[in-house]
Amino acid sequence: QVQLVESGGGFVQAGGSLRLSCAASGSIFSINFMGWYRQAPGKQRELVAGITSGGSTNYADFVKGRFTISRDNAKNTVYLQMNSVKPEDTAVYYCHARGLTNYWGQGTPVTVSS
Repeated sequence: QVQLVESGGGFVQAGGSLRLSCAASGSIFSINFMGWYRQAPGKQRELVAGITSGGSTNYADFVKGRFTISRDNAKNTVYLQMNSVKPEDTAVYYCHARGLTNYWGQGTPVTVSS
């Protein structure tokens, strides 16, 4: 019922910036939470940042002060602005939405070189 498409991943030098986008389509009315998760090889998928339908945000400790999650309701799009990236930020980043059930995008790889 909900489709999520991520974009914006790629290669970036440590200290640089990147902006990820997640465009949602389908039964958008059902979504009450959207967030960004990431998963590196051999590691668990972890929450990076989330935003509720009311606009409240939360961040993992390891990205506070560096990453910012935002949304454009008119475009049904959530963004993750990644600043001051570190090599340990290297992972596949997934967009997630929660509504009637949980939805996941296909993931967009981010590689940060030292």
